[in-house]
Amino acid sequence: MTIENSRDEVLEERSDPRAAFVGHSLETPWDRLHLAYFTGYAMWTYLTQPFSWLLPGVEVEELDPWSEQDKTWRRLRVVYPADIATHSAENLYYLDDRGLIRRHDYTTEVLGSTTPAAHYAFDHQAFDGVQVPTRRRVHLVGADGVVMPEPVVVSIDVDDVRFE
Repeated sequence: MTIENSRDEVLEERSDPRAAFVGHSLETPWDRLHLAYFTGYAMWTYLTQPFSWLLPGVEVEELDPWSEQDKTWRRLRVVYPADIATHSAENLYYLDDRGLIRRHDYTTEVLGSTTPAAHYAFDHQAFDGVQVPTRRRVHLVGADGVVMPEPVVVSIDVDDVRFE
């Protein structure tokens, strides 16, 4: 992985960006390559699902439905192969009756975390005919399995999307 300038000159480089997180805690400072790797694979995951579920080696299994906030959602277990960078190999997705992803559960393995996160996606809008959630909020899941309303650990708002 590299960071390059507008003249394609390499400014910084790391051959194994995931390994650069080994031994980190939440207090460990990041450099620009840590940030680029983490945000790059995270946003790739968020913006390519469910399309990425069709990639070679990705396993998808339907689980029992899930009820939350007076809604019942389809639940899918998705396992990504080792050659796809994402938060964790095993993920749970919750889809509404329109097939829209409403929640995505994972642990952030690159940070050494074993604490599950519940990533809610809402305010879907059509961009080039594709429904994309424009608001995302990530919450931690307590040891009792209950999603903690505070703190919101990640907040993402999307204003525009182009597919090319």
